[in-house]
Amino acid sequence: MRVLVVEDEPQLVQALAMNLRARRHEVSTAASGAVALRLAHEQPPDLVLLDLGLPDMDGVEVIHGLRAGNAAPIIVLSGRIGGADKVGALDAGADDYVTKPFAMDELMARIRAVSRRSATEPAGPPQVRIGDWEVDLASHRITGTAGAEQRLTKIEWQLLERLVRRPGQLVTQRQLLSEVWGPAYVTESGYLRFHFGQLRRKLEADPARPRHLITEPGIGYRFRN
Repeated sequence: MRVLVVEDEPQLVQALAMNLRARRHEVSTAASGAVALRLAHEQPPDLVLLDLGLPDMDGVEVIHGLRAGNAAPIIVLSGRIGGADKVGALDAGADDYVTKPFAMDELMARIRAVSRRSATEPAGPPQVRIGDWEVDLASHRITGTAGAEQRLTKIEWQLLERLVRRPGQLVTQRQLLSEVWGPAYVTESGYLRFHFGQLRRKLEADPARPRHLITEPGIGYRFRN
């Protein structure tokens, strides 16, 4: 398993790396949020250990950035003991929260637990039909009858994938805006109306009466098979 350790305390980084490598995990480290996001993009991790108190940005911002393109479990390591900090990190997308100082055996048990949960969660179907179109998430291709191909923009793919991988589930406007554009854009619901309008024109047989890309007014969107 590839583990990304995002921590700016050298001694703790050394201890974490040593213990993880002893358990045959591959380890990469980052002392800042910017470096962590770059590494996660270049070589997506299977698990992230994240300190909230980074020198360049708050750890919650890093969680939002990681969640925009990676579903790997995130365990927060933090000296902050306030309930609001814990709730904020978990709401942003963290899977667990460990308060410093912590016992290494406990942390390793937490890692095993979130890894088991991640392994049992369904990843969503790699291929789905939307009307006359076959959507292949793995290859990012959409094909129709007689070999016709539909092309989506990067933003359209990101929005579509987030719905298709959660069939039937409501995905809130806030969640989509935060995951695709970032936490600074959570009130820009007009972005979603525009891009979902484009998606329906490309994929729905009757864009004015969509059967698959459904709006829940004022709340969010869902994908219906």
